Amino acid sequence: MALVYAVLVPRDVEATKRRIRAAAIGEFAEHGLHGTTMERIAAAAGVNKERVYAYFGDKRSLLAAVLGERLDAIAEAVPLELRRLEDVGEFVGRSFDFQQTHPELPRLLLWEGLADEGALPAESARAAMYQQKVQAMSAAQRAGIIDDAIEPGRLLFMLLALVSWWAATPQMARMLTGADANEPSELERRRAAVVAAALALCRPRPVAERRARRASE
Repeated sequence: MALVYAVLVPRDVEATKRRIRAAAIGEFAEHGLHGTTMERIAAAAGVNKERVYAYFGDKRSLLAAVLGERLDAIAEAVPLELRRLEDVGEFVGRSFDFQQTHPELPRLLLWEGLADEGALPAESARAAMYQQKVQAMSAAQRAGIIDDAIEPGRLLFMLLALVSWWAATPQMARMLTGADANEPSELERRRAAVVAAALALCRPRPVAERRARRASE
């Protein structure tokens, strides 16, 4: 009996944590950090509030945990590998697809930004993950694969903004395009627009023009 208990308890803990994370994602995506309560997360997960605190700490740490998991998921599903210009389009297109099936990700990022106080739980780990992508952009610029007029970190930020804003602000997309996002053809048009804009932003200029710009700096 003791052996069975020892085996079952860890599984029960992990199942409980999964329920809490799932509930937290829904609550944070809808209400943000300040509008969400630990009581509501606990109720949605079917546990007591003390269990949520014991497993995840305070509310800000819980948001960081569930958002970090979503960021890890998209990083694994959509790696940034730049061997040719077309890889930029592949990256933003697949990122667009991921966010359309996981619209909570850009919403969580927006809510986190609205509550930002200058430092986040586990910020250094997330920054390191972003820096790996920035380094990939920088290497592609040095190799002449993508244009180098914009610094790599700022360029990557702009590419991610192209991807995320559609899912983060559906009301703006609806009013600007007059189109229904639920129509497959409209999603295809939006994806194509994101890819085209990213390629235009990253397409290298003629070598002579790039050299002249560097000489003037």
